[in-house]
Amino acid sequence: MFEKLEIFRIAHAMATHAGARQAVVARNMANADTPGYAARDITPFAKAYHSESSGFALRATRSSHLGGSPRGGHYESFETTTEGNDPNGNSVSLEREMLHAVEVKRQHDRALAIYRSSMTILRAAAGRR
Repeated sequence: MFEKLEIFRIAHAMATHAGARQAVVARNMANADTPGYAARDITPFAKAYHSESSGFALRATRSSHLGGSPRGGHYESFETTTEGNDPNGNSVSLEREMLHAVEVKRQHDRALAIYRSSMTILRAAAGRR
């Protein structure tokens, strides 16, 4: 019942996006010394969410709906362009990746805060605390 409310959909999408981006950031950090490795990132949440839910696009309500594959949770990564690479061709900057990790944590915490706040409002409306 509550999964049909848009606020819960947004909170879930934001948390899923944060998890996907954390995986990309972790992979970048793990390959910081790999020769020729190019740092990667994923599309920002706002852009990904609007492109996925714009207008009257069809939404899968079950895993077997709309061609058998559920929507969401998969974000394509792309190589990031940087001004300076290591001599071995690696473009990962650990400092930049640590900043990305902090951004991801904030995004995930924001998604949880939205979810908690919405649940508090629903409980208050239902007469429970």
